[in-house]
Formats: sequence, C-alpha cells, structure tokens
Amino acid sequence: MPRLSFAPRWVLRAILALVVVGSLVAGAALTAAYEPPEVQTGTVESAANGTTYVAVQGFHFQGQGGEKKPARLIALDPNAQPKWIYNGTKRGASWFYNVDPLPNGNLLVVNTAPGETMVYELNPKTKERVWQQNFSIEDTHDVDMINGDQLLVANMRNTAENGTSNDRLFIYDLSEDEIVWEWYFKNHYPKNTDGGMSEDWSHVNDVDKIGEGEYLASPRNFDQVIVVNRSTKNITTRLGSDDNHSVIYEQHDPQYLETENGTPTILVADSENDRVVEYSCTERTDGECNWERVWSVGKGQLNWPRDADRLPNGNTLIVDSLGHRVIEVTPQGEIVWEAYTPWAPFDVERPAHGNEAGGPTMLDQNVSGSYNLSGSAGETPGTGDGASTFPDRLTATFGGTPVEGPATDLAHTWEGVSQWIKPVWMAPWTLVSLSVALVVGLLWAVAELLYQRRRVVVGVRRGVQHLR
Repeated sequence: MPRLSFAPRWVLRAILALVVVGSLVAGAALTAAYEPPEVQTGTVESAANGTTYVAVQGFHFQGQGGEKKPARLIALDPNAQPKWIYNGTKRGASWFYNVDPLPNGNLLVVNTAPGETMVYELNPKTKERVWQQNFSIEDTHDVDMINGDQLLVANMRNTAENGTSNDRLFIYDLSEDEIVWEWYFKNHYPKNTDGGMSEDWSHVNDVDKIGEGEYLASPRNFDQVIVVNRSTKNITTRLGSDDNHSVIYEQHDPQYLETENGTPTILVADSENDRVVEYSCTERTDGECNWERVWSVGKGQLNWPRDADRLPNGNTLIVDSLGHRVIEVTPQGEIVWEAYTPWAPFDVERPAHGNEAGGPTMLDQNVSGSYNLSGSAGETPGTGDGASTFPDRLTATFGGTPVEGPATDLAHTWEGVSQWIKPVWMAPWTLVSLSVALVVGLLWAVAELLYQRRRVVVGVRRGVQHLR
C-alpha cells in the first residue's frame, strides 16, 4: 500500500487554518454566552448613607455620542439600585466627567463636546439646569465651585498656534463674568517634561481647593500631584515625579487628607498601576515632603481606577473605570458596596458627606500595607473574584522572562485601547480571539504572497498583456 506524504507547507497551512478558524469559532462562542454590562447592583453588605452619584464618561466618535455607550449621570439608592439616569449624550454632551454636590442640594456637572466645555448646576429632582456656563476649551475633566460664585478650572489641551502649551489652572468669576486668576504649567515645568510639549502636555485632570488659597492639582502626564498657592503661585507640595512610575503613574482625582496630628496625606487613584494608594508626608526636608506609601489596594485587580474618596467610616469609595463599576472597600480590601455602571465611570460622590468631605487616614486607623480586593459579586464578566483579563494573563505569563518589557507594554496598550474600540456586545476575550485570527491570517497571506511571487508576477504580466 503506497505511503501518504504531505509536503511540509501543506501541513503548515493546515495548522494555520486551524488556528484562524479555531480563533473565530472560540470568539463567536464567547460572545454568544456574553451578557453586556448593564447598570445593576453588585455586592451590598451594608447600605450607603443616602444617594450615590456616578458620572459615566461614555464614548463618542468624531463628536457623535455612542448610543450603546452613552455619557450619563447615574443616581443610586443606598442599596446600589438605580434611582434615575440622566443621559448626557441625548443632551448634547460627548463626555460626562466631574460631578460635585453643592450646599443647596444641587449638583455641579462638567460635560464636554468637541471644542467646548459645559459647566452647569443640575437640580437632581427636576433634572433641570439652573444655570450653565460654556467655555471654548477642550476636554475639561474637572471644575470646582469655590468662594460661592467662582469656578476653579483644570484647563488641559490648551495649545497655542506655535505649539507652546498653555495648559493652566484658572478661576472664572460668575458674577464678574471674567477670569480673575491664572496659573500656567509652562512657567513651572521644563519644556522637556513628559518628553516635551504636546497637544496634551500636562493632561491636568483634577483641581480642588484644599485650604484658603491652596489648590490641589493632578497633572496626569507628569506623574505627580501638586499643591499650588494662589498668592505666590509657587508649588508648595509635590508627590511623585515625571516618569517615576513606582510612586504614581498617570493618576486621577487625588484627595487631600490630614491625620489627627496634622500630617499631610494624599489618597489617589494610581490609574496606570491599577491600584489605589495612600501616601503620608513623614517629614519635610528643605521644605519638600518625604513621602511614605502607607497603604495600597487592588493592585492588578482594578482596571484603570480614576477616583478614590475616603469616607467618614474609614472605607474608601473607588471608581474602577474599565471594570465599569463603583466599589466601597474596607481598609483590608473587602468590598462592602458595589454597583456596575457602564460605560467607563469617571467620578463618584455621596452628597451626604459633602464635597470631598474626607475621613480618617490609614495611619489614624492603624492600617498599613498592600491589600487585595475580595467579595466582588462578579456581575460583569472579568470583575469577579479571581477573574483574569488578557493583560493579566500576558504579564503573568511573560513576567521574569527576556520579553517581560515588551509584554508589559502590550498589556498596558491593550488595556487602554481595547475597551474603547470593542463593540459593547462583544465579549472581552472575543476581541483577543479576533486579533489572533487577524494577525495569523495576515502573516499567512504575506507568506503565501512571497512564496508564490513568481506566479503572481507572471499572472499580473499576463493580465496586463490581455488588457492591451
């Protein structure tokens, strides 16, 4: 009986075909079983104190809001059940960013559209806007009401025609209808900070009044949190430094706290490190704080956290942005309150505690160290206890190997980009499967083209002659 033989190239083609088809089939099966995230209740071990407001960033493309990923404000009752949803996408907003409770019970809201920032006071009972102030500035994340009638604005992506960055903090007086104070980053940072000035140089995403004439700001791209003095315009306190990612890495929404004995403390969502951290100023040397990391939680379990607030009960309220949820955790990392709020929540507030009310530091609670999260309901795939994402698998698989650096870079890129491009109905791992099929298919096509290049050239020549 004659022996069967297969040329190695046909064996390779069969293997490649199996990889492509298998990836497509696996991706289809994952999506068929996938339930897209919806606003829903997760773990609730104890009821919250009053309403919780979550500003959900949403998604848009070329100024058009995504109907499946709307920018909106969500009100949750004490048991994390949705009370109402205010859809910003249907009201002209492309993004929904900050929300702050005002003393009169209303909310100060920040929305943006391409080239425009809309700041307004929203009545949560009627859903009507009491007043609105528009600024011709780009993609503003945070505006605070200070001194009763002034708006403290974090103005990012403010670039002059000659390419110079004019990123700044400014104060706009509503009564006088004019800017009454400005502070420019270019006057206090070298031009080569973050690799040089760009259209998004500082990416200052947060500013808060923490004392009389003292403003806490978060220039995200500089990997630091600073305190600016209004009168002297000096930076009086600084946590972190440019490109020192071991301290903080492109952070969001820091909160200033003090211990009972007055020790300056900063709680911050350490976004690109996928954790929440708390630092205390142990002592000052030549006016500069020596910072000690007292506490951290959620390393590798959170997915791009962008807000963290200490509550009066000592727990921490965290926005897990690409986990599409808000969680309240104990100092030991146990989740005691959880709500799923897609798509990409940005800010969370509980008006019962006031605006940035704060609570006891970890030093005052005699707590220190790093803690893992526990107790998630896992209502959304990829957020339950023990859940693993593609970036997690990538870093775990190649950690400690010669390709650890590139693998980590790919994991960060995937984590930052994938959910923005993934359709809401698609399972997260389906995008991985499709990417594998696409890469293998393209490499296969290029290899076949090179292998068959002589036939391709002959065929093209014949085709040209035939046309003649």
